[in-house]
Amino acid sequence: MLKVILYMAISINGYIAKEDDNTNWISGEEWNSYSRMVQKAGNLIVGHRTYNILTNQPEFAEFKDVKLVVVSNTDFQTLSANHLTARTPKEALALLKDFNEVIVAGGGILNASFMKDDLIDEIYIDIEPLAIGKGIKLFADEDFEANLILLKTNKISDNEIQLHYAVKK
Repeated sequence: MLKVILYMAISINGYIAKEDDNTNWISGEEWNSYSRMVQKAGNLIVGHRTYNILTNQPEFAEFKDVKLVVVSNTDFQTLSANHLTARTPKEALALLKDFNEVIVAGGGILNASFMKDDLIDEIYIDIEPLAIGKGIKLFADEDFEANLILLKTNKISDNEIQLHYAVKK
């Protein structure tokens, strides 16, 4: 059975990016943790804006062998043959049905869509030691509720922690 994992870095007050999509506050230690999980799974699902942010970062080269699905309501050209597009979360999962686990990694609209459709099994949240006044929330405003079970905490660095939750079904 396919396990769907939401993996995000957030500010202490729940933002995944500043208003201008800036994520340069995310540490190298957090990126390494995220990168290891994505490479282990061999896949990644992101929204269109997140795809544009990721593909402009030099570290994105680490994902050259990762099967990537971009969920978007608009048509656009991906940068690689192993980058696919889907219109819905369920369509994205269907494209990755041959994997054991799937990593979902933003943005806020996509995260909320997966939660609203009750598709997330586990959540990894890496908390950065920063408060942001305005930005993009972990989940866009949607009508859903999910109860979580804390599975583990992990100290990523002197200032960062990771929370690992199961979504109660």
